[in-house]
Amino acid sequence: MRSWSLLLRLLPAALLALLGSWWGPALAAEGQPPAPPEVVTTGGRLRGKQVNIPGAKRRVDVFLGVPFAKPPVGPLRFSPPQPAEPWTQLRDATSYPPMCLQDPVLAQLLSDDFSNNKEKVSLRNSEDCLYLNIYTPANSDNKANLSVMVWIHGGGLLLGAASTYDGSALAAYENVVVVTIQYRLGILGFYSTGDEHSRGNWGFLDQVAALQWIQENIAFFGGDPGSVTLFGESAGGCSVSAHVLSPVSKGLFHKAISQSGVAILHAALETHPERLAKKIAEVAGCPASSSFEMVSCLKGKTENEILETTLKMEFTRLSLDRNEK
Repeated sequence: MRSWSLLLRLLPAALLALLGSWWGPALAAEGQPPAPPEVVTTGGRLRGKQVNIPGAKRRVDVFLGVPFAKPPVGPLRFSPPQPAEPWTQLRDATSYPPMCLQDPVLAQLLSDDFSNNKEKVSLRNSEDCLYLNIYTPANSDNKANLSVMVWIHGGGLLLGAASTYDGSALAAYENVVVVTIQYRLGILGFYSTGDEHSRGNWGFLDQVAALQWIQENIAFFGGDPGSVTLFGESAGGCSVSAHVLSPVSKGLFHKAISQSGVAILHAALETHPERLAKKIAEVAGCPASSSFEMVSCLKGKTENEILETTLKMEFTRLSLDRNEK
């Protein structure tokens, strides 16, 4: 009886190619690493990696640190997100992006408690953080039309990162495209003077920008832009609820799952943002006589100075003394 290898050599090239697409994942699992997946987006070409999920029938193509907006630094601080700059060379998408600026100690605690990611993820802080991660069943092309699930992380709008959550198992077992997104947090994400100088909710606008990018590009990863489910937990659930209510997000998603959070929570609303804005400016060492002066001064602060101000404000401190005034 002829061996399979001899038989395969005798098969017509066209049939061999067809069988190769069927047996590809099995061959890769036997020690032959698959070629890194590549996708052309509106911004340029990306190279990701392919991973095997134990017990799943399909492998997953993973693209990490994909930019969906320009770095919100310098003059773009306290401003709506701008479209990402295109790139001409093949862009590596195999490394996790830095998380948005936040308390590093609490960020580590949150990651340790909530992460399902078995890889060691760097918890680097950076103001340059508007990136998303994509997990899609291997070999999905623009005709696959798979449902898309977009995850918004929690953390009180102060903490969290997209890379804390690994979407590969969900993509493999449920045959869906999973996207995890990041957005500006804390002072950089929600500083508002209550007027035209800094209207605030920059973090929510970052989420809108990510959804817009997904609409324009997810088909290249096998996703259906007409079947996008937005889901999130805690502050992520509040975010989902906000997008359900906001006309700005209309048409960017089609289903929503809000876990442990809604936009009308009292804790999520600030009725006098100018008071908090003034306090933040004073703690940062900025003049607080006008909105223009506060915003201009804060825009000139370094990333570390903004982080120091965040820590001094003790946004995440919990009072356990009910009698404390």
